[in-house]
Amino acid sequence: MSVATVSPILHNIDNLVGYLKRGRGLDSDYSDLGLLDHRAKRLKVETDVGISQEARFAFDEKPMSSQVRFGYIPKGLVLRDDEIDRLRNENTRNLLLNHKKLHLVLDLDHTLLNTTFLDEMSPDEEYLKTQTQSDHFLQYVHIVDTPSRQLMTKLRPYIRTFLVQASQMFELSIYTMGTRDYALEMAKLLDPGNHIFGGRVISRNDSTETDRKSLDVLLARDSAVVILDDTKNVWANDNRENVIVMPRYHFFRSSCQQFGLSNRKPYSELKTDEFDRYGGAYLANVLQLLGYIHTIFFNEVELRGWDLIDRDVRLVLKIIKKEVLKDCKIVFSHVFPSNVEADTHPLWKMAEQLGATCSTQVDPSVTHVVAANARTQKSCWAVKEGKFLVNPQWIHTANFMWQKQPEDNFPCH
Repeated sequence: MSVATVSPILHNIDNLVGYLKRGRGLDSDYSDLGLLDHRAKRLKVETDVGISQEARFAFDEKPMSSQVRFGYIPKGLVLRDDEIDRLRNENTRNLLLNHKKLHLVLDLDHTLLNTTFLDEMSPDEEYLKTQTQSDHFLQYVHIVDTPSRQLMTKLRPYIRTFLVQASQMFELSIYTMGTRDYALEMAKLLDPGNHIFGGRVISRNDSTETDRKSLDVLLARDSAVVILDDTKNVWANDNRENVIVMPRYHFFRSSCQQFGLSNRKPYSELKTDEFDRYGGAYLANVLQLLGYIHTIFFNEVELRGWDLIDRDVRLVLKIIKKEVLKDCKIVFSHVFPSNVEADTHPLWKMAEQLGATCSTQVDPSVTHVVAANARTQKSCWAVKEGKFLVNPQWIHTANFMWQKQPEDNFPCH
């Protein structure tokens, strides 16, 4: 594996140490570098030979007021908080000003790909073990050998084009709650030449918390990071505004069962793929959204008066999302439990985040009634008054797609 790089200013261990020393005005030798206190948290990270090592650096022997919360940096460095902040700022400044790039953090499972154990495949999936792409016409099906069990991984449609074009606008990193060995195997499938991720592969071994992802392991300012994941819940609260939630990619039977979708026939058994459902590859839609985010972030007209380094991509996400349903006034009918205040329900909040105005009462300004069925009083009013009558999935899909959806595709029965 080639040397992991985070940006052009940090090519390898010598450059990084030299960069740190210059920032502190240290002499040319390494005599001023001391080991961190043994009580400091030690976090493993990837090296250029694919081995997890630990290196602990500091620049004085004074007791530290805070410990390092950083789990991923080339060559296994663990650094003090103030040095981490300086590196984050410099790396972000370099990417924004010199390369016109933001950071994009990508989840693996159910976001970019779907994986199952070979010995857990259903009888209707067995054909994938022996047939080739010329037989079943499905792209990106791979058998992966691991020390314990064999896996089969299916990459999401449009993945190659997505990664290449996204990498022109963003610096890409993988972040998975899977093991490091698994993460590296998936990275090989996604980026065989290691040209796109450049070693930026973060696994649960690198996280500062066992059950949470956090941007504290990324060499970037939170304000310049976009995250693609199939859920916000796995992320630290401070990072959830960075997340674009993807609809989960369920190709295999085991994936459907994992999320309580046992009655749904998976793509593998249908011998088809996601693009047949959405009318186009979902990643193509996401790529278009990312391009829009990139354009607005770097557009002086949209964010006039803001220095580039001080802009916040989370604000851009909110601006774009508010445009989706901005001209809609929605009334809900029999969608929420009777013991729940309407304006506290997640679907109400989702509609407001998409720019809609929500109400509990019908009036002439209402544009949509979102109902559980077509027989409620408000549903009948919508039909009589010529208003749109849709089921709740209309809002969910608009939220996933970041686009207002055709109402006729979401009829209320």
